[in-house]
Amino acid sequence: MFTGLVSDVGTVVSVSGEGDLRRIAIRASYDPATIALGASIACAGPCLTAVSVEPAEGGCVFAVDAAAETLARTTVGSWAAGTRINLERSLKIGDELGGHLVTGHVDGLAEIVERESVTAGAWGPSERFTLRAPAALAKFIAEKGSVCLDGTSLTVNSVQGDLFSVLLIPHTLQVTTWGERRQGDRLNLEVDLIARYAARLAEARA
Repeated sequence: MFTGLVSDVGTVVSVSGEGDLRRIAIRASYDPATIALGASIACAGPCLTAVSVEPAEGGCVFAVDAAAETLARTTVGSWAAGTRINLERSLKIGDELGGHLVTGHVDGLAEIVERESVTAGAWGPSERFTLRAPAALAKFIAEKGSVCLDGTSLTVNSVQGDLFSVLLIPHTLQVTTWGERRQGDRLNLEVDLIARYAARLAEARA
């Protein structure tokens, strides 16, 4: 489990393998001594397993394997050397739950249809992003509810059909990959866990 609070921005060092299995090496600032083999790390949203960890200048390089389902449902298949990704270590019992409960199981891809500056303060502008959700997932997104995009826990500002908007403050733009995001970019989308089960229960009762 995760919270959607990004703790580091990693950089893809290499991608090897073809077809339905890729091995991806990622440079991060994490202490390699704190990452056990088999540990779960959310990489731009998807929960991936660390299969190797090596010390590196300023932190470590860890490798993860991405199989067919992950490659089909997420942006992982498009990653290449130099791709920057939001990272989060798995939640420990007793940790502060500052975001919302995130499983790391991506439901689909959302597309940015508009980015606009809405305020400019002493720390820089805030940015509103309008995104289009896949039709099958739009029903799980509610105004003032939570959504996880590229591993970031965000509050939904508005919903209209399959379009929804989120607001990013300057701090989030600076410490995640959101500052790089543009119209047309696709993001890993995980809908709120509670919304998913509530909708499923409603369908069962109907």
